[in-house]
Amino acid sequence: MAEQALTDLRTTHTEASGLRSIASDFSSDRQAFRNVSWGKAMMWIFLLSDTFVFSCFLISYMTARMSTTVPWPNPSEVFALTIGGVTLPLILIAIMTFVLISSSGTMAMAVNFGYRRDRRKTAILMLATALLGATFVGMQAFEWTKLIHEGVRPWANPWGAAQFGSSFFMITGFHGTHVSFGVLFLLIIARKVWRGDYDHERRGFFTSRKGRYEAVEIMGLYWHFVDLVWVFIFAFFYLW
Repeated sequence: MAEQALTDLRTTHTEASGLRSIASDFSSDRQAFRNVSWGKAMMWIFLLSDTFVFSCFLISYMTARMSTTVPWPNPSEVFALTIGGVTLPLILIAIMTFVLISSSGTMAMAVNFGYRRDRRKTAILMLATALLGATFVGMQAFEWTKLIHEGVRPWANPWGAAQFGSSFFMITGFHGTHVSFGVLFLLIIARKVWRGDYDHERRGFFTSRKGRYEAVEIMGLYWHFVDLVWVFIFAFFYLW
């Protein structure tokens, strides 16, 4: 009888210890997330939701491409450019990819100098990032114009499967919109950095909260995400 009571007591103690361990783990996580700013947390949540959206687009594209019985256009021929009488496959796409990946490097350096509170270099690098982003959007507009001139439409195209046009305009257009908004906000934040708003913690026009250099890092999270998405679009849409 005494042994049974002792066993029950040990079991109860073990269960209590387990519950305390769970409570302790929860408390430590809560303490860790408490130090994360609202801006950074909301950006991560937005990027997570945007990941689902782009994933759905790419999965839909792959499903349409594998299920259609009509031949799919050859990307090397569709996206080729003729320069000096020489046809170069995917040359424009390669340049676009190089420009966007380079902008990721300038953005990373801008965040680094933002941590150091080097206002001048941070602003210049953010402006360089915005310039590269605008260049990418300009080349994408040229690509759209070329394909539309050649007869590509969301409902048809002269090279085969009609789903090609709708997939192309939807996916690249959605990504291009993200890049365009990124360029706009890069210019806004670069201007605030250049004026010294984050050095003096001036209140912004989007919110009454005091401005901090953390806004540069949050912008960097968004921009790196846009660059990463393009890598998948480049692989699945242009190389496949």
